[in-house]
Amino acid sequence: MLKKDPSFNVLGSSLEPCSQVPLTGFFRDGHCNTCAEDQGSHTVCAVMTAEFLAYSKYVGNDLSTPRPEFGFSGLKPGDHWCLCASRFLQAHDEGCAPKVNLAATHHAALEIVPLAVLEGHADASEG
Repeated sequence: MLKKDPSFNVLGSSLEPCSQVPLTGFFRDGHCNTCAEDQGSHTVCAVMTAEFLAYSKYVGNDLSTPRPEFGFSGLKPGDHWCLCASRFLQAHDEGCAPKVNLAATHHAALEIVPLAVLEGHADASEG
């Protein structure tokens, strides 16, 4: 059984849920929890946009196409999703990063993405 890292967010408080519908997270528990086995660091709770979904598909990670064989209905703008921290930083560097729910973003994301970058994309409607 995989051992989750402590569940706290980039703000230093308890990690809030990211999404139950669609069900997200490395552990598919609705939170952006992580562990040593989570090689992608699925720790950034991102709010999908059409621009980001198109960008992600362009760079080889199609998040919008349904994959029923994996129980995945595809993401659409407005959905919340635990995104790989490195993909978020790449999108930031390319100017198309989505908004972020800081309270639902795992503190481990800070190993890859500076807090100031995450704060610059904070979703004002969250929290």
